[in-house]
Amino acid sequence: MEITFNKVTKKYSKFMALDDVSFNYNGHGAIGYLGPNGAGKTTTLKVMTNLLRPSEGTAELNGIDVNRHPKKALQNVGSMIETPVPYPFLTVKESLEFVGELRGVDRKTIHSKIDEFYDGLKLPPLTSKMGQLSKGQRQRAVFASVLISDPDIIILDEPTSGLDPFERKIFRDFILELKKTKLVFLSSHILSEVAETCDDVVFINHGKILKQGKIGEVSQEFNTNAVSIEFLRPVDDNIIKNLQSIGNGLVRAEGRTAVIKFSGSEVDRAKILEDAVKLAPIISYTSYGSDLESAYLSILGEKKSS
Repeated sequence: MEITFNKVTKKYSKFMALDDVSFNYNGHGAIGYLGPNGAGKTTTLKVMTNLLRPSEGTAELNGIDVNRHPKKALQNVGSMIETPVPYPFLTVKESLEFVGELRGVDRKTIHSKIDEFYDGLKLPPLTSKMGQLSKGQRQRAVFASVLISDPDIIILDEPTSGLDPFERKIFRDFILELKKTKLVFLSSHILSEVAETCDDVVFINHGKILKQGKIGEVSQEFNTNAVSIEFLRPVDDNIIKNLQSIGNGLVRAEGRTAVIKFSGSEVDRAKILEDAVKLAPIISYTSYGSDLESAYLSILGEKKSS
């Protein structure tokens, strides 16, 4: 199981959608492909699945050039790009059978997989027409069709965009199981989704890779070392004045909440809480943001200001 991009560029006239993009991932696990809307995420996945041809460079799946040998490269790959629209007149069962047969899966295996996905992905009734499903139900049914042939490489383009928390959890739990034996490449702009499911992360903006690495290592590099304190009552001028001398200084104060920087040590974290409770009753005391969020804002902020 291997995905390789080697100096891939994609141009539309003078617009550079992808600019010298390179990365390589092999073995099982999940890679998060992070960036804002319009960063180049979907273009990357379309090149990866031969929906677009690169202007320069090569995309390979399992060592096979996708552009030169698409059928062979994609035979063990499942993908969900943008928002697929299945045939609306087919039932959920018929749609899954149709895709399974196209992928050369035998009927017995198809029905076994349908039973597995019906429980694991909480599919709607199998007799429901695809055109009558809600967005979340349709996304889950399409995801099941992506997996019906049991591919080793799974490519997903913002699979939980627009879904509710319940539906996102279904996707997250399933991806956590899939990545134990398969290679999942997941594009998203939802930081929590990537933080909870992925092992590696790639940051892209304006078609260029800005940073890539293990999530833990990238997050640690950009750790903000800040805590958020929510008081029982609004933060007044007196509290703000005293907070400025706590830790490494006040980041911001708004409503009942204040954010304080500190060194990152547990001793200093405890001291901030000790000092803050003397000012007013506290109802919550937590880390400010996520480490991945800090990395995202820092990396994209550096690119924007450069």
